[in-house]
Amino acid sequence: MNDVALDIGIDPNTLTSLTSRYRAIRQQTTTLCSPLEIEDYIIQTAPFASPAKWHLAHTTWFFETLVLKPFLKHYKVYHHKYAQLFNSYYDTIGQYHPRSERGLLARPTVTEIYQYRDAIDAKILELLQDENHEQYQDILFRIELGLNHEQQHQELLLTDIKYNFAYNPLKPIYKALFPYQSQPSNTLDWLEFSGGLVEIGNQSSQFCYDNETPRHKVFLNDFVLASRPTTNAEFMAFIADDGYQQADLWLSDAWIIVQQQNWRCPLYWQLENDTWYYMTLGGMMAVDPDAPVAHVSFYEAAAYARWAKKRLPTEVEWELAASRETIQGNFVENDILQPCANNNSNSDVQQIFGDVWEHTQSPYLAYPGYHQEHGPLGEYNGKFMSNQMVLRGGSCFTPSEHIRSSYRNFFYPHERWQVSGFRLAEDK
Repeated sequence: MNDVALDIGIDPNTLTSLTSRYRAIRQQTTTLCSPLEIEDYIIQTAPFASPAKWHLAHTTWFFETLVLKPFLKHYKVYHHKYAQLFNSYYDTIGQYHPRSERGLLARPTVTEIYQYRDAIDAKILELLQDENHEQYQDILFRIELGLNHEQQHQELLLTDIKYNFAYNPLKPIYKALFPYQSQPSNTLDWLEFSGGLVEIGNQSSQFCYDNETPRHKVFLNDFVLASRPTTNAEFMAFIADDGYQQADLWLSDAWIIVQQQNWRCPLYWQLENDTWYYMTLGGMMAVDPDAPVAHVSFYEAAAYARWAKKRLPTEVEWELAASRETIQGNFVENDILQPCANNNSNSDVQQIFGDVWEHTQSPYLAYPGYHQEHGPLGEYNGKFMSNQMVLRGGSCFTPSEHIRSSYRNFFYPHERWQVSGFRLAEDK
């Protein structure tokens, strides 16, 4: 998940509630790291998959740089080189270590990074006590931003651990997954939605990222949306029909990548004795045919849609459908840590939140009236509005309180290491 920017609106938080949230969210990051051995913290098996140690440090650097340095009087930086080591992409702040080389740094040690976290946490909690600070509202806003940023990195932490572990021929287990009863997926139904002039974008007074704003009107044609995400069994039919070998199903750039990287199935899948297996955080398991397909790129989702004589929904269509639904589903708190079948939904629109991020056919662009802020907060989002595609809904790695119907995630169309799937749509 890329970092994204935010709206300046924020719910009023009492000192007690924000302090409690700060402690809980920061603790959750270290809890996610607790199954790791010391050797696991440093590995980086691809340029896009950061080491766990880096995530622990970067989220801490974020609080130090955007909260303590500008607001805590006489603050002295923890270590003058950390600004270079743990800055991710903020050019307005200074230089940063190449992303592809984060796994080459043995030092600072994991112990030193945890000490860094403890030290910064103490200073943040100290600053929170200063309710008479002349910029106290700005402080609260930056801390809320930092907490949402940390939740994004909790998800990235899990996806990176999974990718790094999958690289190992031993296919190590991160942790034993919480057992759930596999069940047949519901029948795929087609839900009709009326178009017209609709509004999308965040309208809540609670925290949101600025790429969710401003709320605006869009004209929409009538459309039909799949009642649930596409399943592994359905995607297996695409594979069996040589979907990865049919050039006319693929966009031009996609077909080049399919050939160059020899894509023949979703990321993490392996065929053994005519049975598909995939890598999970609980090690290798047989593919659950009824679970939503995951770890497919936008290119693969679009090719499947063409093969199925359907299309992917636009993000406007997706948000219109999701905005009527309660935010519930298979999120990280369930501790299943894997997309799963669910036929217990009382809603016609099933599993639209949780399980898998859902690809849309919409390019990641600014909404009408959007204005990018100057400085590092503006770098959160606006400079990435090019060549990426929008995904919606959250996944089994997403904290449930972090998602909403207006939330816009975005990745490059070829990327597969995130827990991304899709549902189909068509014109009415």
